[in-house]
Amino acid sequence: MKKYFMLILSIVLYFSGIGAQTADSKQKRAGHVILIGLDGWGAYSVPKAEMPNVKKQMEQGCYTLTKRSVFPSSSAANWASMFMGAGPELHGYTEWGSKTPEFPSKIIKKNNIFPTIFQLLRDNDPKAGIACFYEWEGIKFLVDTISLDYHAQVPDYNKHPDALCEMSVKYILGEKPELLAVCFDNPDHTGHEDGHDTPAYYSKLRELDDYIGRIIKATEQAGIIDQTVFIITSDHGGIQKGHGGKTVAEMETPFIIAGKGIKRGGCFEESMMQFDIASTIAYIFALKQPQVWIGRPMLNVFEK
Repeated sequence: MKKYFMLILSIVLYFSGIGAQTADSKQKRAGHVILIGLDGWGAYSVPKAEMPNVKKQMEQGCYTLTKRSVFPSSSAANWASMFMGAGPELHGYTEWGSKTPEFPSKIIKKNNIFPTIFQLLRDNDPKAGIACFYEWEGIKFLVDTISLDYHAQVPDYNKHPDALCEMSVKYILGEKPELLAVCFDNPDHTGHEDGHDTPAYYSKLRELDDYIGRIIKATEQAGIIDQTVFIITSDHGGIQKGHGGKTVAEMETPFIIAGKGIKRGGCFEESMMQFDIASTIAYIFALKQPQVWIGRPMLNVFEK
């Protein structure tokens, strides 16, 4: 009888363990995500750029230099895809400066906008700290501001070049947000003024790298670095003094991910698109993505 009881107990404990593992697999993988986007940052520039903070994240995490933008290779269409988990055919933002969809969004569930990663997190956790800071005004039309606790465009960065960095650092220290998107308008502006792949362009990348380092340092000072995933990426690249075309220099952009639960895997070869970023963030927070999203989380970058 005793042996029979022990057998039953073992079976119960075994299947309880399976249930616990299944539940754990649905738990979020990190408490915080800091998404840093550099507008107009082409992947072609990374090997030549002096960006020690960015390259440290590449060493400590995973990256690809072949993430592809959606068509056209310009700002609004690609920032929208980054936040919305789908391409222009579905979210409807099709131009450089789209403020509303030129093509009807496939779905609008709430807040009069195609579902964004910010909306998913807000619906799942009404108390989550969610914010977005940006230099280019066009960002605010793409992020679902109703789902954000706070969003702000910084003053003219030509007069206050480190304002976005300072705002982000202050917010991290004070609020410790679950999700913060920081959208720099450079190196795109420099690319238009001086040209891509020029000394001025690489000088701007050095400057931006310093800001990225300060933002990462802020998470350490706030005591959340051990629970944070950093994503550093771009909307599109460029060629000569423009973008929007179909060249590799315009279409291929970096994606770098490091931090809590991310393996030190270095370069990965799996195919990645712009809209996979939203899906990857959703996976980190254990959010169920809407059926209309076509993005795929980059599962290969996570520790098992």
